[in-house]
Amino acid sequence: MKIFRGFQHPGIAPACALTIGNFDGVHRGHQALLALLNSEAAHRGVESCVLSFEPHPRDYFAGAHNRPELAPARIGTLRDKLTELARCGVRQTVVLPFGARLAAQSPEGFIDEVLLQGLGARYVLVGDDFRFGYQRAGDYAMLDAAAQARGFDVARMNRYEVHGLRVSSSAVRQALARGDMAAAARLLGRPYAVSGHVVHGRKLGRTLGATGSGAGFRTLNLRFAHWKPAASGIFAVLVHGLGAAPLPGVANLGVRPSLDPDDVNGGRVLLETHCLQWPADLGPEGAYGKIVRVELLHKLHDELKYAGLDALTAGIAKDCADARAYFATVHAGTLRQTTRDRI
Repeated sequence: MKIFRGFQHPGIAPACALTIGNFDGVHRGHQALLALLNSEAAHRGVESCVLSFEPHPRDYFAGAHNRPELAPARIGTLRDKLTELARCGVRQTVVLPFGARLAAQSPEGFIDEVLLQGLGARYVLVGDDFRFGYQRAGDYAMLDAAAQARGFDVARMNRYEVHGLRVSSSAVRQALARGDMAAAARLLGRPYAVSGHVVHGRKLGRTLGATGSGAGFRTLNLRFAHWKPAASGIFAVLVHGLGAAPLPGVANLGVRPSLDPDDVNGGRVLLETHCLQWPADLGPEGAYGKIVRVELLHKLHDELKYAGLDALTAGIAKDCADARAYFATVHAGTLRQTTRDRI
């Protein structure tokens, strides 16, 4: 999949079948829409294209009005979104910076400057609640009228439901907020996951509970590039990308309230994952810089603020025990296979 920031690039397709949206989570409703888009693109002999925005428009307006509570919780990072769009077969994604100019653009200007002149849209597919342009004045009826006047096709896809529940980013956020990872997975069509490069941290975990024969609670640190993640807390997880088999672990997604706010990742949302069996071939430093994907399978509890490092160490040890118990009952095969792979 080709990725462009903005649409003024020589490599961008001269014509496309287009859909527009934030695609936070790339859930099953998004996947159904993208399958239809790919089919229509193939029928017309053009590239399938997603037009998305960064930051999320509601993030922009929350900042512009100094009302952070208006910003939606973020399901996935930009990396995760692009990975899933590519997995769905999209040939081209254009990430358009959302700022004052785009917020003030009229619906007619958006159609002419972005859809037609910028992207060469021959076919535009939108959801049933699609709105666009200044003050969200543009709707499907306006888009359809413009299509008839300007000679491109438009279509609207109705809501996608699973067991009577509309699949939407809002529904995914609600499931993640209450820690219902099974419900989130049903809406997403896959386990909820966060991916990224393993970055350096304070390296405190490896000293907590360390003994002469043990390495403490070494963690893989991934930055979540948004201040308001849809999920937070302590989770039983599977880590992909450090070997042939996924590694069971326990992870903290959040701001780590028990640690010094002045540490190297202070103030940032971080996913810290401790693998229950560390790959011996990696050594103590071998994971840094690698791209891993961490699936959050089961929420153990919310983040806790511990009184000191001894209490934190005891808390992590209990979380590890609870994660092992989860895998022993729900993912026993994963633990057995992983153990065999490490012997």
